[in-house]
Amino acid sequence: MTRSAFPDEPPQATPGGGLPGDGRSAIRDRALALGFDAVGFARPDGGRAQDLANWLASGFHGDMGWMETTADRRVSPAALWPEARSVVAVAVNYGPPEDPRLMQALRDRAMVSAYARGRDYHDVLKKNLRSLASWIADGWNCDVKLFVDTAPVMEKPVAQQAGLGWQGKHTNLVSRRFGSWTFLGEVFTTLEISPDDPETDRCGACRRCLDACPTDAFPAPYRIDARRCISYLTIEHKGHIEREFRVAMGNRIYGCDDCLAACPWNKFASATPHAELRPHIHLTRPRLKDYAMLDDESFRAVFSGSPIKRLGRDRFVRNVLIAIGNSGSAELAETAQTLLRDPSPLVRAMAVWALSRLLSPVCFAELGTRYGLAEADPDVLAEWRVGGVDKATRADDADQSGGTPAKG
Repeated sequence: MTRSAFPDEPPQATPGGGLPGDGRSAIRDRALALGFDAVGFARPDGGRAQDLANWLASGFHGDMGWMETTADRRVSPAALWPEARSVVAVAVNYGPPEDPRLMQALRDRAMVSAYARGRDYHDVLKKNLRSLASWIADGWNCDVKLFVDTAPVMEKPVAQQAGLGWQGKHTNLVSRRFGSWTFLGEVFTTLEISPDDPETDRCGACRRCLDACPTDAFPAPYRIDARRCISYLTIEHKGHIEREFRVAMGNRIYGCDDCLAACPWNKFASATPHAELRPHIHLTRPRLKDYAMLDDESFRAVFSGSPIKRLGRDRFVRNVLIAIGNSGSAELAETAQTLLRDPSPLVRAMAVWALSRLLSPVCFAELGTRYGLAEADPDVLAEWRVGGVDKATRADDADQSGGTPAKG
């Protein structure tokens, strides 16, 4: 992420550490030269305290207990760092080369959220933010702290206050230049910097992002129930994914871009110019079969330098098996069967579910006799039991309609 050359030294600091007349422009120019696509300035004021309190009280954060334990610092940057006087907010365009939703039609392929197809953005942004923060600290003899989704900072309200965009009805930042495809970062500093004008909400009456959600995760505009969100379910949720969401997941194995991709402001977006954020070849059209067969060592090797690595192999393969169950592929049924004795109950349970979707009642019952009798985990046993009931119900429905159930 590099651009044109820039001066090595900032303008000289004035007595007391304040900015000279051109200092604000110098910081912006330096940030742009380091590879950031947009820069703004804000005060470290509160971040929608009542909105966060209501969201937490509704339980919409699900398993993300850290959202609750850090709420006091999250809504008040002053509580996070009382000495901070200004925030330098930056944004980076990670726009995908094509509409991510096109991958939904490739049922034997894995669909990975656009933000995770390149190098881990935390590493990319942090490297350049560290350079910017050091430059500011050295030039104006001030203190700085930098954040890239690594502390309880409400980044989207801060970015809106800095004029970088507005928090859309899908709760993510929307930019007039980059649509819904921006990574955010911040440099907090003790330096006094005059703020930019906040960006205004430009969603109007549009609700395309809300209507696009496959699992109806938006109880109201600007409000998301994470417990129903595919991104949360595939990334944050550590246990078994509820049956009601599995079919809607389709072939999405890591995140979901549907609400982001539906935003009409994306007509102004462009593919990211940053090589490190462009899709890796193994994440453009990956085969479900290949991903399902990863053991822990190969998983860590394949996703080295990727945010996917933090998910861990077991949860990743859990997601892949749900996609296999939605594929309609007899070949992938064979892949799922090989995982019925996997050490992880997360994996075994979803292998059973996938097979309940892909095999005939007779074939599924035969496997249940062979594998189910040796199973001790209650959740996996429940999948065998419920899967058998579902298969029998679908077979009865097919008989009554004149159709035929899937064959083993």
